[in-house]
Amino acid sequence: MGNACGVLSLGLLLSINLPLVTARERISLNVGWRFSRFTSNPDSLSHITLKPWMLPSSNDFISGAKHRRPSGTPPGSNVEYVQPSFDDSAWETLNLPHDWAIKGPFNAPGMGGSIGRLPIDGVGWYRRKVSMSSDAAGQNFFLDIDGAMSYAAVWLNGNLVGGWPYGYASFRLDLTPYMKVGNDNLLAIRLDNAPNSSRWYPGAGIYRNIWLVTASPTHVGQYGTYLTTPAVSAQSATLSLTVDVENRGSSSQGVDVRTEVYEVDRATGRAGADVVATFPPATASVAAGAKASVNCSVSVANPRLWGPPPIQTPNLYVAVTTVFVDNAAVDTYETPFGIRAVTYDANKGLLINGQAVRVQGTNNHHDHGSLGAAFHVRAAERQLQLLQEMGSNALRTSHNPPAPELLDLADRLGFVVLDEIFDTWSRAKTSNDFHLIFADWNEPDLRSFIRRDRNHPSVIVWSYGNEIGDQGSASGGSLAQPLYSMMRAEDPTRPSTSAMNSASAGSSFANVPDIESLNYQGEGIGTSTSSSFPGFHQTYPNKMIWSSESSSAVSTRGTYIFPVTSANSATVGNGSGGNSTTRQVSAYELYAASWASSPNKVFAQQDRYPYVAGEFVWTGFDYLGEPTPYDASRSSYFGIIDLAGFKKDRFYIYQARWRSDFPMAHILPHWTWPERIGQVTPVHVFSAADEAELFVNGKSAGRLKRAGSTYRFRWDSVVYQPGDLRVVVYKDGKQWAVDTRKTVGDATKLNMTADRTTISGDGYDLSYITVAVVDSNGDIVPRATNALTFSISGPGQIVSTDNGDPTDMVAFPTLTRKVFSGLALAIVRANTGASGQVSVSVAAAGLTGAQVYLRIR
Repeated sequence: MGNACGVLSLGLLLSINLPLVTARERISLNVGWRFSRFTSNPDSLSHITLKPWMLPSSNDFISGAKHRRPSGTPPGSNVEYVQPSFDDSAWETLNLPHDWAIKGPFNAPGMGGSIGRLPIDGVGWYRRKVSMSSDAAGQNFFLDIDGAMSYAAVWLNGNLVGGWPYGYASFRLDLTPYMKVGNDNLLAIRLDNAPNSSRWYPGAGIYRNIWLVTASPTHVGQYGTYLTTPAVSAQSATLSLTVDVENRGSSSQGVDVRTEVYEVDRATGRAGADVVATFPPATASVAAGAKASVNCSVSVANPRLWGPPPIQTPNLYVAVTTVFVDNAAVDTYETPFGIRAVTYDANKGLLINGQAVRVQGTNNHHDHGSLGAAFHVRAAERQLQLLQEMGSNALRTSHNPPAPELLDLADRLGFVVLDEIFDTWSRAKTSNDFHLIFADWNEPDLRSFIRRDRNHPSVIVWSYGNEIGDQGSASGGSLAQPLYSMMRAEDPTRPSTSAMNSASAGSSFANVPDIESLNYQGEGIGTSTSSSFPGFHQTYPNKMIWSSESSSAVSTRGTYIFPVTSANSATVGNGSGGNSTTRQVSAYELYAASWASSPNKVFAQQDRYPYVAGEFVWTGFDYLGEPTPYDASRSSYFGIIDLAGFKKDRFYIYQARWRSDFPMAHILPHWTWPERIGQVTPVHVFSAADEAELFVNGKSAGRLKRAGSTYRFRWDSVVYQPGDLRVVVYKDGKQWAVDTRKTVGDATKLNMTADRTTISGDGYDLSYITVAVVDSNGDIVPRATNALTFSISGPGQIVSTDNGDPTDMVAFPTLTRKVFSGLALAIVRANTGASGQVSVSVAAAGLTGAQVYLRIR
């Protein structure tokens, strides 16, 4: 094992056998808040008045002149909500993360379909006490907010600390000057959400986690480690580490820095007991009020590499850095990371650890369906597990920084991530969006975003923009270049890009990025098959190309509209897969938005150009807002999986494509059509098999061969008669898989199943409970719309219900819900500190009810 170390001052520390006592604590502040939302401004504050006091919060992420805090009394000091004496007992009591808009009601005044028709607007105030022991005297205190929507401003004990306007940014504020040690402290946070601030549902509130960090005045700074793997092979890997040590004390400090590396056990997620590498210890002198950096390297023999399954394993390590002053450990800091080598090849695509990895990705907005924008680890984990079952291995964080925990999950599960920060720059997409603050905040937002995320092995590419309005202008390149340059300065190890839906090859905008990311251009806009892939590949022969957005197909789960187009891709509309009266779209999965394409068309176009690295489909899940093509609805139709997390038929065509060695066949539609007896009812099958034979009531409808880029077998002349369908698919001449559909009987009872019957009593863990309306044989009644009533007993609560229907305007917390296409969902959370058993029941008129039991541990 070899190692090397360089520092900005002094030499090596010879003795490393030192006590490991640390002053750093990171405590959740999620519990016990009081909250009130105001639909009109209750305090006369605004971003304009607060801005001079908020800008200095960004100073650590500005390369030029720093902002100076104005003199005089800050705004808000006389607002009653920031005073400890204010009586907030009438306010709502809640825990974070919190989204004030998700409880509804729908069709809130002034809220259109694009943002989900939910009440995201208003001013929200949060208050809670923070007790600080006298033992913490002499420490520094920081408030870390992972995300607050939006224009967050923070007061402690009536003093304006600072703030951060971008609702997707994670940020830190220094509470030290205002903290009363040995006493209670009043923390007050103001948020301000304007209408027309987003193109999709942004949520509202402190919707991610919030932390109190206590540290010695001398400590590793915020995002203060940067670990890279400049040389990687199966035999050896070189680790390079930079540690930034911050001294907020009044005198210079000599510090000793030591870092040890441990493997992370994949089963437990915990560091192992054995040190696998030790960076050489180093010393530095850190002036009062300044920072110093230590740069070290070490080699690891036979590293366990990180890579996406199923062809690789997402192995993880953690580097534990300890800072010593006068031989006493004053701070420890953990840096999870992975060892991997990534190559971006213009002809071979993405290679990880020398293996070609086809990018099979999805775009996803940040909401968790009926839970809204409030981040839940289990909700995100469930989404990723469903995507992985489909064969997905990649995520694009469209179009904003994700919750930190999402990247933790991507690291653990092995997704590669296109990490994106901005949807707009200086040109507006909606009247109150990010363009209003871009000039002041683009640099600190971008630099802090990269420093936060750059140690994640899952992150392989940065994106500094999505469909930016300036991409077609002559000045587009000059506007993009500063953002690109900042990204390169913060992380020269990863390429950067910007997603382009109209910029052409050779334009100043397209000349800037390292990777050419195309939205819809590659497969051809709409029904066109004119691809921009060849032009980009010819213009940029040394740059990797991929589709940062593909398809934008639309459908509603379990809905089939006739007649069915004979084309492999059609624009949705009345008579073409759409019904503007019911606001539903056919699930034959052949219909798309006007700019978009069916999966079949995309597959064929990508296969024509094998140098294309892959795609990020729009979208993995339905999401709140953007209900194309029916703006009167609440949620999108784009998802491969619906808003409740139920699989659409489209799931299986992607599974056929992305898991082509998985024996599978999927028939659509269902086969219960009493009104269609004697009518043509096309039958399609999704599979990666070579051949398929369909049997209708036992009689063969023909054996078909599959074309190369098509994962769909079509029998478009089948005439409906009650009975059954059976498909047998073959690969290499042998039977490979079988699927069936049959005409079901009348609804008789409810079936209830939980995705997890044991959950933690931490107040955050979730169980997703599916209810199906079934006939006497237990088969799902595919067009059932029965009204359900949920109930619960024991130490838990039903947080929300849903059914995946984009037209359903029943508020999510409601315990009565109609099923949609035979299914409905309830999400259950245990009470904080609970243990024992929870019983969840469901009833419907005329049907036998059901019950499921959950164990809380």
